[in-house]
Amino acid sequence: MPRYALKVEYHGAPFSGWQRQSEHPSVQGAIEAALGRLERRAHTIAAAGRTDAGVHATVQVAHCDMDKDWDPFRLSEALNFHLKPEPVAITACARVADDFHARFSATWRQYLFRLVMRRAPLTHDKGLAWQVPHPLDVAAMQAGADRLIGRHDFTTFRSSICQASSPLRTLDRLDVEAVTGLSGPEIRFHVKARAFLHNQVRSFVGTLERVGAGAWTPDDVTAALEARSRAACGPVCPPHGLYLAGVGYDPDPFDHN
Repeated sequence: MPRYALKVEYHGAPFSGWQRQSEHPSVQGAIEAALGRLERRAHTIAAAGRTDAGVHATVQVAHCDMDKDWDPFRLSEALNFHLKPEPVAITACARVADDFHARFSATWRQYLFRLVMRRAPLTHDKGLAWQVPHPLDVAAMQAGADRLIGRHDFTTFRSSICQASSPLRTLDRLDVEAVTGLSGPEIRFHVKARAFLHNQVRSFVGTLERVGAGAWTPDDVTAALEARSRAACGPVCPPHGLYLAGVGYDPDPFDHN
């Protein structure tokens, strides 16, 4: 069965998350239903990461196995036709080796979190960014973020229902960037690692917001990390500002497509 890698973009608001659920809409379920319209059988796809309810993606990667030898462009076009009107798009498709796996072949994942600082309600960015009504000190937030770089026990910053076998992870990047966004002053968090724990990025951002507001210091971030206790974590920010923004492979299956 020919295997294809799919680069997927989606707006997470209507979905209960990536993972298929019997009673709730999911991104996986939407794509598998579209595949079923192309080849009438049950389809099961795998993804690089299982995003939670309300989380978006600019670059998610999944793979599927087909009966027919599809031209990758025609497969992506056919899927996009059958995905309408769901806010899901296949932005690239590539034929890959039979041993390619969207999750297990990935060498890194990158997330973006968007935070908008303004008092007036969001209109254009409603549901796409976390709104905070007060100004934040970006330099202090970066100083706090720097305390989290490297390999650590991230028990403090993982959900109590996280199913990972170990809290040890290596954080490669956590950059805090101030930009002028569509809705006003915006802070963007760029986070990169080989793999993440459940709610890890949202726990980072919620904690760093407290640093930016002056309620915490960078030393408090270090103390929270070293506590290895969920109770030491700052507030967990809402999901709608979070985007899966990149997945790395070697070689990249989409390089020549």
